[in-house]
Amino acid sequence: MSDEKKKHIKKPEWLKIRLPGGKNFAKVKEIVEGNKLHTICSSGNCPNMGECWNAGTATFMILGDICTRSCRFCATKTGRPLPVDVDEPLRVADSVKKMNLKHCVITSVDRDDLADGGSAHWAETIVQIKDKNPGVTIEVLIPDFKGITTDIDRVIDARPDIISHNLETVRRLTPAVRSAASYERSLLVLRHIANRGTVAKSGIMLGLGETKDEVLQTMDDLLGAGVSVMTIGQYLRPTLSHLPVEAYITPEVFEEYRVAGIRKGFRHIESRPLVRSSYHAEKHVK
Repeated sequence: MSDEKKKHIKKPEWLKIRLPGGKNFAKVKEIVEGNKLHTICSSGNCPNMGECWNAGTATFMILGDICTRSCRFCATKTGRPLPVDVDEPLRVADSVKKMNLKHCVITSVDRDDLADGGSAHWAETIVQIKDKNPGVTIEVLIPDFKGITTDIDRVIDARPDIISHNLETVRRLTPAVRSAASYERSLLVLRHIANRGTVAKSGIMLGLGETKDEVLQTMDDLLGAGVSVMTIGQYLRPTLSHLPVEAYITPEVFEEYRVAGIRKGFRHIESRPLVRSSYHAEKHVK
């Protein structure tokens, strides 16, 4: 099929998204904007933003909203990032408190321009959240830090409850989908996290041209790296300059993958078309 035809694959009924709104949505939006914070919810065009914000949750994105990488699936801006905002960790912690969160999720853009990849800023953000919010559980969705274990260890040593790092897709498609990351490096990052005794989590998107056997092999690779929590969702094309959708995967197939993953040994799997990395993240804490 030509790229032109792929651009016009009709979106199925199960992918229709309600427009965000509601009282809690407005409250979360006010807190985020009032504290001059970024969220992957809005920067990544997440289809669950309305549901999550109305539930009083948001995934904070630290280290700015400009990424040094240009992955072909991602809606986040790419270019030269601004200097690190040293006051951001405290503002994130204050926002978690204002939202009265019991569980929070933090992610970031890639900051390959920084000597430590931003890991010290990551650690400080986790410390500030814990200091301001005793008892809160924390999930972090980290970049690969170029596979440098000293940088990864800074995040681990701050003791978040779950550390997630996404494979995004199957091995064969990785070079076409991800900018500077590699499948093997991501597995090494996840193995290091698991070996340090932290819950390791990862996720992939479907609809990029992967086969069923490749998805099942990816599950085996993640389990082999010590990953116990996995998310599987449908890739949705952010703009015409991003990769086209090869196929819309039915909810029935997503359920088949969920069952297969549980049978293989994952402790928890979220597998539905609109699932994203932090969807129902509070359920993934032991």
